[in-house]
Amino acid sequence: MIDRLLMGVGSSRGRRSDVSLKINDVIDFWRVEDIKTNKRLLLRAEMKLPGRGWLEFEMVPENGKNNFSITAYYDTDTVFGMLYWYSFLPFHNIIFNDLIKQIEKRSLSPHGG
Repeated sequence: MIDRLLMGVGSSRGRRSDVSLKINDVIDFWRVEDIKTNKRLLLRAEMKLPGRGWLEFEMVPENGKNNFSITAYYDTDTVFGMLYWYSFLPFHNIIFNDLIKQIEKRSLSPHGG
């Protein structure tokens, strides 16, 4: 909602396909910047930010299981950008932990959803 107020793309763009992704596809206010099947997905934020942001999903095989991680990257050279990042940091931890739980739950579901 805030992104829309700032004349950004908002989160209503959806996806091209529910079952496949390719470079340059759009997922809400993210754009697929890099993808390596079953290994890595890198999304670039297209929302209005006082800087640039990416979200990286990685899956690494370890001891017969997959270790899954989400890493947020943020680049800014302004004080306002740093204030933005650090003020939202506690919320990002909550959101990303919940996101990992939801992905895990869906991956264990027989129908993936």
